[in-house]
Amino acid sequence: MVEEIYKRTLAEQVVKYLHSREAIVIMGARQVGKTSLLRYLIGHHIRENVFYLDLELRELLELCNRGAEQVYQYLRQKGADETRKINLVIDEIQYVDDPTKLIKIFHDHYPQVKLLLSGSSTFEMKKKFTQSLAGRMISFVLYPLSFEEFLRFKEKKYVLLAQNSATINEELILLAEEYIRFGGFPQIVLEPSVEKKKVYLSQIINTYIRKDIRDIGNIRDISSFNKLLDVLASQSGQLLNVRELANTLQINQETVKTYLDLLENTFLLKRITPFHQNLRSELTKNPKIFMLDTGLMHLLWLKDFPQVIFGNSFETFVFLELLKSGQEVHFWRTINKQEVDFVIKNKKLYALEVKYRFPDHITPSLKFFENKYRCASRIIGLQGEKSGKYIWEFMKELEDEKIPDPQFRKNFHMRDFSP
Repeated sequence: MVEEIYKRTLAEQVVKYLHSREAIVIMGARQVGKTSLLRYLIGHHIRENVFYLDLELRELLELCNRGAEQVYQYLRQKGADETRKINLVIDEIQYVDDPTKLIKIFHDHYPQVKLLLSGSSTFEMKKKFTQSLAGRMISFVLYPLSFEEFLRFKEKKYVLLAQNSATINEELILLAEEYIRFGGFPQIVLEPSVEKKKVYLSQIINTYIRKDIRDIGNIRDISSFNKLLDVLASQSGQLLNVRELANTLQINQETVKTYLDLLENTFLLKRITPFHQNLRSELTKNPKIFMLDTGLMHLLWLKDFPQVIFGNSFETFVFLELLKSGQEVHFWRTINKQEVDFVIKNKKLYALEVKYRFPDHITPSLKFFENKYRCASRIIGLQGEKSGKYIWEFMKELEDEKIPDPQFRKNFHMRDFSP
């Protein structure tokens, strides 16, 4: 009997590549559900001739470090049927001393072995992958739960439409505010106790962020790194100014840039760049920065879960919904401070203004951008008299357009890890 594990949306994309030659890597922060996703795939799609290696177990890590040949002999001795495809699932591949060689030898010399791998740090992958694996590997990013996945995990069944009834929207608003407060880590979503949510999320901060990531980056100035985390959490949704951060923390700009790269490559934050087609010289050059989970953001910033929803928390929530759906997200801001919160290109260009409370009018900046680029504009809000769309309605609008989606847009190939 298969243990029931909640299905993640990403599983549908990964399944498409289970019968291809490439090794599959599922990347993401710790505790986002990579192992559960692997187990879901084992239980529902690759049930036979499958072998699972958890590299947090020292003896299995040592086995992989001895090379593909030794791993293959181990599989034979474990009863692998060599006349059929062997599904080899390896959790936390970044621990291997030379993952490039392991994957390359399996791909080139053991075509009957299909690799399905997970990893928590592209930072470590970049250090350890010494050559390109283009054509041998395809990667996916698993983020904390989307709002739709949150509803599934909470066993709240809704048929979301591009235009829902007022009653349905009132129920969804309450659930969205719960999601924004506590974030999308699966363990946090499934835990009913607020006190335990805080304890579990604090453990993620103390072990994964303040210890594992610090160790991965070989960070010596621990105090400055921790202060930077807190400051970045408070600035989610704002323009990133490296010089100001360096001055605030009294460290040099190159150190700040190194920390930012580390945090982005360990899936704690994301930087997005300005949209441009014209007026490029008039645009700000600074990126916007977003934390990749609102629960983590709140504990780092406020040291607690908020009783009310802040504007930057809501904007971060909307950004994460767009990101997790595979959208390429930008923003638009001129040196004269004309601004559009988000610009995305689906089948057509969209400009989005995001306000926790629906505004009673369209801003001049949004109107200017709409006229200049002849795009569709949308106001995304949550509370007050509705004068636009709720995010779940807008996501359904995008879905109904049937986005061209080769490799889910957010897949990234191993050339991104190449030196």
